[in-house]
Amino acid sequence: ASSVMDAPAGGGGTGNGGGPAKRFSAPARGGPAKGGRNAWEQKRRDGPKKALKARVSFGSDDGDMRRGGGKRRGKKGSGGPRPVQVKPKLSEVTIPEVITVGDLAELLETHAAAVIKDLMKMGILASVSQSIQGDQAAAVAEAMGLSVTRGTDIDVEARALEQDEDTDEQLKPRPPVVTVMGHVDHGKTSLLDALRKSRVAAGEAGGITQHLGSYQIDLDAGGKITFLDTPGHAAFSAMRSRGANLTDIVVLVVAADDGVKQQTVEAIKAAKAAECPIIVAINKIDKEGADPEKVGVELLDHDVILERFGGEVLTAEVSALKGTGLEDLEDKIQLMAELLNLRANPNRMAEGVAVEARMERGLGPVATTIVQRGTLRVGDIIVAGSEWGRVRKLLINGVEVDEAPPGAPVDCLGLQGVPKAGDDLRVAATEQLARQIAEVRQQRDREERAAMLFAAQAEEKRGELFGERVRDDKKETIDVVIKADVQGSAEALRAAIEELKETDSFGYSAHCRVLRADAGALTLEDIQLASVSGALVVAFNVNPTAATMAEAQKLGIEVLESKIVYDALDEVTRRLADLVAPPASNWLGTVTGRAEVLQTFKIGKGIGMVAGCKVLEGEMKRGSNLRVMRGKQVMHEGSINQLRYLKEEVEVVEEGSECGISFETFDGVKQGDVIECYIGGGSSREDDDESAPDGED
Repeated sequence: ASSVMDAPAGGGGTGNGGGPAKRFSAPARGGPAKGGRNAWEQKRRDGPKKALKARVSFGSDDGDMRRGGGKRRGKKGSGGPRPVQVKPKLSEVTIPEVITVGDLAELLETHAAAVIKDLMKMGILASVSQSIQGDQAAAVAEAMGLSVTRGTDIDVEARALEQDEDTDEQLKPRPPVVTVMGHVDHGKTSLLDALRKSRVAAGEAGGITQHLGSYQIDLDAGGKITFLDTPGHAAFSAMRSRGANLTDIVVLVVAADDGVKQQTVEAIKAAKAAECPIIVAINKIDKEGADPEKVGVELLDHDVILERFGGEVLTAEVSALKGTGLEDLEDKIQLMAELLNLRANPNRMAEGVAVEARMERGLGPVATTIVQRGTLRVGDIIVAGSEWGRVRKLLINGVEVDEAPPGAPVDCLGLQGVPKAGDDLRVAATEQLARQIAEVRQQRDREERAAMLFAAQAEEKRGELFGERVRDDKKETIDVVIKADVQGSAEALRAAIEELKETDSFGYSAHCRVLRADAGALTLEDIQLASVSGALVVAFNVNPTAATMAEAQKLGIEVLESKIVYDALDEVTRRLADLVAPPASNWLGTVTGRAEVLQTFKIGKGIGMVAGCKVLEGEMKRGSNLRVMRGKQVMHEGSINQLRYLKEEVEVVEEGSECGISFETFDGVKQGDVIECYIGGGSSREDDDESAPDGED
């Protein structure tokens, strides 16, 4: 070995006399022995590193490098280094309805910090684990120059429950599904009561239908007809559309003494959109002033041509109160059903639609379902939307049955929770499949709710972070949490409340934002959600428990209880009106400007109180009428006595300028008040019978 050698006895070593020679480490040339050993160890350590560097520099994956020569020894016939695989550049992405920021960054093949930065530019503060809505994610992707398509995994779940198509030999006749539609108070439910020989309408709050009901009647001549009763109030337009989409035939009820009204026209549009044949039932023909001919003429304006006018639309004149004309209506429905040749396969796993859903005390979740194909049986494992369960009881017209054939309206009990109205109901092959599909959908629903709540609070959070008000100063919002007895009513209230809006003369507006709309009892979770933004809780046909009301009172949350839909909407509208300025008296005229009072001065007896103002909008004109507002309260309505710019009296002061305004008969103006200027009105309060007194709120 070069590093270790044998030395002769007494030769420069440390031997003792003629004893045996000792082994020792040869010192490095020109240096001590200790340093030589360190250099040798360093060389030994550096050798593999140099070889590794050489291999990396040549880019060899399968060869070997010798330490000395640097010659590469690769595989025989390799023909040089392998080509580098370059990943194609991303050009398009598919964005789901809800996605987390981290998943979006992975989908876009970028860093999460880049996505968060783009979201901040859009005014959205989100963490890596935060869920955002698909629209927001699509905006980020489009900002990166990518082509975006929207996708969902619902189709994948639906395919897991698909069955083979039915053959013509498997199809059997089924009862027609008939939806009764029309204007409120035209007698739809009363007509169904007469057909069923019951009194459903008498039990409805306010005497109007507020739920989507389903019934099945047996005809004297044999056969069955399934009826869906839809509410006529304007708030229930979504419920009417859902009924039209599920039905085979639409019976349009029109009062003979009232004619075609707003909801009548809406029902006609819904039926035509669903491509359903219409049968017109002219009701209340026994009342004084009834004019069936007038109804037919009015229907012509909406392309509904009755047989008597040469059209193809069947008609029946009935009286729900006296029970006349009912057999004629049933015959017309049967005739239309025969023409449509309605058939379905009863010998397969059931498929249907939950037309309504509710939480019923003592029964649990109840899904009112129209069976479209197959036969639903007790013990079947079902999936309805994001809920699953095993059927433990079936009710048709309140009577317990073991199975429900195609065309039957059935109350299904056994689901784990309340599905949404309009959800598809399917029988699953196994309990495991049903549970997996429900869990996936529940997770998606939770992410959607979280994303909606996050979007609702994003502006407030951004304002807290930057210490500024980022919301539009001209918009006020009332957050609302809705709990109703049935899912259809919750959806109807959501749609109606979101459409409510109040605006004042300067464009200041107030609207509602619904945070949640569900069916079932009012829970502590609902109260806690409302407490996040101080939301108003609307309990429709729901009786809150004492514990829930105590929690609401503790958190300062107001619970509005109502059993009639228009009472609830009127109350919410009143609250919106409180957030904007009340309408000006007619005698004031047309608004032209708005100024804020910065300071007040008392100048002698001849002039009185002078308000130093800055014109915020429009312009102020001398001699015009004015209104002094303190918050949303009207403090004074009168006219401008003097208008000055600096020390000069002027005719007009425009937006952005400061001015002095004196009043004829008012000295109560204060700093912070807002003065509105009007022209073209009268010269005094006597010109308007509807004017409000000073100080009216």
